[in-house]
Amino acid sequence: MTFPVVGMVGGGQLARMTHEAGIPLGIRFRLLSDTPQDSAAQVVSDVVIGDYRDLETLRAFAQGCDVITFDHEHVPGEHLRALEADGVPVRPGPDALRHAQDKGVMRTRLEAIGVPCPRHRIVTDPEDVAAFAAEGDPPGGGGGGGFPVVLKTVRGGYDGKGVWVVRSVAEAAEPFRAGVPVLAEEKVDFVRELAANVVRSPHGQAVAYPVVESRQVDGVCDTVIAPAPDLDPELALAAEEMALGIAKELGVIGHLAVELFETRDGRLLVNELAMRPHNSGHWTMDGAITSQFANHVRAVLDLPLGDPRPRAKWTVMANVLGGDYPDMYSAYLHCMARDPQLKIHMYGKDVKPGRKVGHVNTYGDDLDDVLERARHAADYLRGTITE
Repeated sequence: MTFPVVGMVGGGQLARMTHEAGIPLGIRFRLLSDTPQDSAAQVVSDVVIGDYRDLETLRAFAQGCDVITFDHEHVPGEHLRALEADGVPVRPGPDALRHAQDKGVMRTRLEAIGVPCPRHRIVTDPEDVAAFAAEGDPPGGGGGGGFPVVLKTVRGGYDGKGVWVVRSVAEAAEPFRAGVPVLAEEKVDFVRELAANVVRSPHGQAVAYPVVESRQVDGVCDTVIAPAPDLDPELALAAEEMALGIAKELGVIGHLAVELFETRDGRLLVNELAMRPHNSGHWTMDGAITSQFANHVRAVLDLPLGDPRPRAKWTVMANVLGGDYPDMYSAYLHCMARDPQLKIHMYGKDVKPGRKVGHVNTYGDDLDDVLERARHAADYLRGTITE
């Protein structure tokens, strides 16, 4: 019996954890990585070092792979179509992936299929931003011209990069210096950010994880609580159904994360899409019967999907960010002794201030206790606290 080879484009921590999920199944991985030092390149045995933007590099890499998938959304769509024309299964495919690559395309498509989104449009210069802002001014004026406005480059942004909150025309110039189209969106008055994670296979099977609350600090995910506390059951169901509907309509194969705003007037608005395992789903490694990574592997190979239900009443994921204290290993003694149930996941990255270098998962029946344990461990590993 020959086990399949999954080709993973991108050598970051998502590829590292996806590879880990495939090991118990005997699934082999081939990795296209930028450098041998990348997170996944340190642990995958079959590594090709090359540029994912080069078609011939991708073609050579795909030789011997049964399917191609990704830990980022930046591979040019025309290259993916060329691979498909060569007979290589690409999952998710380029037609789906373009909605995660281009925020303008994503907004247009979601609007067309009736998915609620913030008010938005492509803008051409700072004056056009002012015009967009004025369109949102309340009747009779007095709304500050509709400012503030959120501006996003349509491609390439992540973790707060490529996103600006501007409060005047004078502040609106910087996003246009990148030389790519800019999307303007209303600044949503929201209670909190949520995420709905689903997985869909080629034969149409799909599963939904519990909707989670995602807490951000400076545009970077800091803490995820599963399930989202005090979320109205009907709203939770609506979020799951929305994510499943988006996956079906866009033809997503694999994992899809739908980042959402819960507004003060009780609505759900889609913020972003990610077609790969996602930070808001890292809790599933220890808190769900089947992790997002294991289900992504199953989906791209068209295997039956695993049970997404939680193992505990509450699971909390806290990102470990780099600080001024690079020796995180010495902190293990304290963290493991203090909390024997703690799950630590490190990515093999050099420690740099603000960089995601790992995460911790905690779980239990008391949310306050689970939250405190996760935050303590993440802060101790970072060196922000020392006791």
